[in-house]
This record gives sequence, C-alpha cells and structure tokens, in this order.
Amino acid sequence: MNKIFLGLGSNVGDKVENILKAIEYFQNDERFLDVACSSLYETKPYGIIEQENFINCAFSFLSEITLDELFVFTKSIEKEIGRIKRQNWGPREIDIDILLFGDEIIKNVKICIPHRDLLNRDFVLIPLLEIDKNLIHPVEKKSLKSFLSKLDDKYIIDKINFNFKQKEISDVT
Repeated sequence: MNKIFLGLGSNVGDKVENILKAIEYFQNDERFLDVACSSLYETKPYGIIEQENFINCAFSFLSEITLDELFVFTKSIEKEIGRIKRQNWGPREIDIDILLFGDEIIKNVKICIPHRDLLNRDFVLIPLLEIDKNLIHPVEKKSLKSFLSKLDDKYIIDKINFNFKQKEISDVT
C-alpha cells in the first residue's frame, strides 16, 4: 500500500467545482483509502503569466494502484472534466499532477516521480505540508519544509478555507 500525493490546479471555468469533481472521482473509488485534502489556494500563474489566476490544492490517499494505472486514471479524469490540450503552463480546466508515489523514484519519458518541479513551487509545497508536515523528499532525503525558505518566487495569493464535506468556502485568509 502506497501513500500517494497529487496536486490539482484549475484556472478555466468554475475552478473550485473542477477541483471538487476531480477529488470526488477518488473519494468514490474503492481503490483509494483515507483521502485527505489541503486547503484551496489562489495562486498566480506559473510560466505563462497572461492568464487567469489558479486555484490549487494537494490531496493524498492510500492505494495499491500501480503508477501506470494511476497515470491513466488521472488523464481520464482530466478528459472527463473537459481539459483541452493547450501550450505548456497554459490555461487548463483541470491539471492533476502525481507529486509523490510512496518513496518511489522514477524518471522516464512519460513521468518523473517525485514531480520535477515539486521543490520550486510554494503552491505545491505548502499544501503538501498542510497534509503531512513531516514529508521527506525521496531523492534529496530532506524535509519538504526545508525547501520553502529557499524559494525565490512566491505564487500563493490567498489561502481559501474550504469545507470539503459541505462544499463551501468558509472564509479567505
């Protein structure tokens, strides 16, 4: 059984609803246990900046699914929600990134685990640490928390306290 962490982002359409739909696919699938979600974060775009702000979050679960099966599953969810392929770092209805897959270290033409930009983005590190403050990077063998102070660029604009059970925003901090 692996502890798996995913990152979600959306900046097209109903951003919050797109993220909720993606998470529901995992919550409603018996292969995924103990689903835990971070808060939602409004973030500036990474890469191409002339686009809408994003809503991002991270979530985790336990599963015996293989990495290949998970990759196919995440791509099918993106398609179901209506993701249209555009340029790299461009606008997207939903983006689902596999950030960590247990302690696996994998690099091939299809995927890189841990995610290659995990340590460069506050909108990935902060939500991950919200779920598990003791996460260790499998390659660097250091706490993810230790990389936060090394970030030059800050993308998070606001933390959105979202009640996933009631599907409502409680306040913005």
